Amino acid sequence: MGKKDASTIKLPVDQYRKQIGKQDYKKTKPILRATKLKAEAKKTAIGIKEVGLVLAAILALLLAFYAFFYLRLTTDADADLDHDEV
Repeated sequence: MGKKDASTIKLPVDQYRKQIGKQDYKKTKPILRATKLKAEAKKTAIGIKEVGLVLAAILALLLAFYAFFYLRLTTDADADLDHDEV
C-alpha cells in the first residue's frame, strides 16, 4: 500500500524537467539543428586572445631577426672602419 502512494507523488524537480522536455520537443527540428550548430561554432571559434597571441609571437620573431641582423652589420661596419684607420 505504501508503494502505490509513494509512486504517485512526483518531486517538483521531476515535474520541472518534464515541462522543459515538453517545451524542447515542441521546437521544430530545423530550429534545434540551427541551435546546435550555433553552439558548436561558438565553441570552435577563434577568439581575440588567440589572434593577439599569434600576432605578438610574429612581431617578437621579426624583432629578434631585425635585432640580430642590426647587431651583426654594425659590428662588421665598425671592424671595417678600424682596418681603414690603421
